[in-house]
Amino acid sequence: MREILILAGEASGDLHGSILAERLKALRPDLAIAGTGGARMRQAGVEMIEEHEGVVGFIEVLRHIPAHLRLLGRIKKRLDAGNVALVLCIDYPGFNMRVAAAAHARGVPVLYYITPQVWAWRAGRMRTMARIIRRAAVILPFEEQMLRAAGVNATFVGHPLLDRAAAMPTRAEARSKLGFSEADEVLALFPGSRAQEIRRHLAEFVAVARDLQRRRPGLKVVMSVAPTIQLRDDEVPFTLVRSASFDVLRAADVALCKSGTTTLEAAVAGCPCAIVYRTSAISYAIARRLVRIEHIGLLNIVAGRTVAPEFVQEAFRTTPVADALEPLFDRSGAARLAMVAGLAEVRARLGEPGATQRVGAMAAEMVG
Repeated sequence: MREILILAGEASGDLHGSILAERLKALRPDLAIAGTGGARMRQAGVEMIEEHEGVVGFIEVLRHIPAHLRLLGRIKKRLDAGNVALVLCIDYPGFNMRVAAAAHARGVPVLYYITPQVWAWRAGRMRTMARIIRRAAVILPFEEQMLRAAGVNATFVGHPLLDRAAAMPTRAEARSKLGFSEADEVLALFPGSRAQEIRRHLAEFVAVARDLQRRRPGLKVVMSVAPTIQLRDDEVPFTLVRSASFDVLRAADVALCKSGTTTLEAAVAGCPCAIVYRTSAISYAIARRLVRIEHIGLLNIVAGRTVAPEFVQEAFRTTPVADALEPLFDRSGAARLAMVAGLAEVRARLGEPGATQRVGAMAAEMVG
């Protein structure tokens, strides 16, 4: 039976892959769907070649190379069997670009959804992308023109988080669901979706929240964590919420976000925030030599300016971060009003809902 391979490598890709799998089952029930990812894809009926959690950072990725090479070998054997009609790569470029090259070499078309961030580093990959990728579905507004100029058949499909945002609750609904009153001041914490991010961020996130609670008596704190993350009560003395980031952002007055898609979720939810990130010293040193952009937070990258303050590596310290967050609790203050306006600009640039439907239609067309 002919099949589509959906290849995701981390929690966000697993989510997008599961939604795409359901869409493709409806569009092309004649095709089997297999792939790599996590529990969501498995629950969506994808035949899992392997379940795994993504890793970030140069040194961290090096440790996983042997496992990636073994998995790549298994996927090549599947491609060699001749039943793969389409490879649909989702993000995770360190591995998926290798798979895309292998598929291209065997005449299997590749649709790349959420393409490598060539605007940040390794712009030379655009030439490779133009050669091995049949179509690219990009989710940031400036990516289409940049990739097309390099010969990549790219289409801006909008950001997939807008599909989830369609069911986003009101502030009152979110607060009722999470047990907060209208009068409560609420701080939301988003330390990351990967175990390695939690290890590097958690203690400082808790320290920032504790500092703000001393400054603002009665402040409530809620932490959003991925379903795969297990934390002890003595590590996090706050309410934990899983798989409901929009509920948390809509209930919160202010958020502290690890750099990543959560910053765009904050923009869509209209929740003022600060952005932080910390990685290994070696990975950071390498990144400083390679990365070509001024900002690390996606909402600032989309805006093209600093909308939310960023604290990276050694700058990520308790007092400066708390100092940046505290004025944002004042709902009529200049700092909050300016940021809310900036977040609305970012939301407007993310396109329209329906990214998954558009990518699913692309995939069905490419299969033929």
